[in-house]
Amino acid sequence: MANTLTNLIPDLYEALDVVSRELTGFIPAVSMDNSIARVGLDQAVVIPITPAAAAATNTPGVTPPDTGDQTIGNVEITIDNSKHVPIRWNGEQTKAYKHTGLYSSTFSQQAAQAMRTLVNAIEADIAGEYFRASRAYGTAGTAPFGSSLEDAAQIKKILDDNGAPESDRHLVVNTTAGVNLRTLANLNQANTAGTDDTLRRGVLLPIFGMDIRESAQVQSHTAGTATGFDAAGGEPAGETTIAVNGSDSGTILAGDIVTWVGDTNKYAITSTTASGAATGNIVIGAPGLQSTLADTVEGVLGSSYTANLGFARSAIQLATRMPAIPEGGDLAEDSIMLTDPVTGITFEAALYKQYLQNVVHIRIAWGTKLIKPEHTAILLG
Repeated sequence: MANTLTNLIPDLYEALDVVSRELTGFIPAVSMDNSIARVGLDQAVVIPITPAAAAATNTPGVTPPDTGDQTIGNVEITIDNSKHVPIRWNGEQTKAYKHTGLYSSTFSQQAAQAMRTLVNAIEADIAGEYFRASRAYGTAGTAPFGSSLEDAAQIKKILDDNGAPESDRHLVVNTTAGVNLRTLANLNQANTAGTDDTLRRGVLLPIFGMDIRESAQVQSHTAGTATGFDAAGGEPAGETTIAVNGSDSGTILAGDIVTWVGDTNKYAITSTTASGAATGNIVIGAPGLQSTLADTVEGVLGSSYTANLGFARSAIQLATRMPAIPEGGDLAEDSIMLTDPVTGITFEAALYKQYLQNVVHIRIAWGTKLIKPEHTAILLG
């Protein structure tokens, strides 16, 4: 192996081209905040969340009204992952592989697998934020888009009703839903779709103002088993924390979908201190209840589901950076940065020289958070 990474740059970029073709629908669809990326590992950064504003009547007078104060909310995000994938070659291995001409291609494949591992881990972390969403639509256990585009229209309705930005919306689905989309007649026939992208090149189209993307990391949620729990005291429309009385056995889990008798909305449970047998609170995603919830109304948990996710880009934050190096540097002989043009993620490749062998670390640090529940919705599958 060379003394520096210069001779390996073509192999690393060749590997990057392979990673670019992975199904990573979430990473290109979320916001990347460089200011967050400057913090240390596990150090929290507070992101301000402004509340909805109220209008007041204009009344002539000598002085302006003493109004305008607001309580600014916030959420925290941390860079809580710092990972590397090592690629090590000793002198004898390098000599043997270079003699056969296979060294370059083998190293390139190893680097591709390393970056693939890291990209998939980041993608899975983003996908795992689904439980913080506002509400859900669809049938648990049934892949969406089986016969029409209604599922996308209903997700659009949730985002619209919640006041999500109309631009830069995305709907990330698994490959089963993607198959259904591609086989719908109005998409795979160029005369009805207006383009042959889906039919000829496998590109999922923008639908109802949302870019439809596929991901291999869309999460599956195993639902809790609680039955027979009731609202304790009732709550007004807009409430997100709901007290419940336990009556039967079972569990209530973050990510469960709850409906209340008389209300067809499917609410995502973001956290809970209650179970089917214990009194406590469940918290649903903002903007909360869509109608008044009366005392003793029964809650019903939905079945296990696949968490396809619709959202505005600004609803989910992703921070990435290189692992921090101590003052004065470490033992790395050389390092270079590699940016994936599809996902926008930058990796670091660092060379460490050892006794009769060298190791290259492909590495990155990251953190992610769904910060705006009302601008997200789960499409059940």
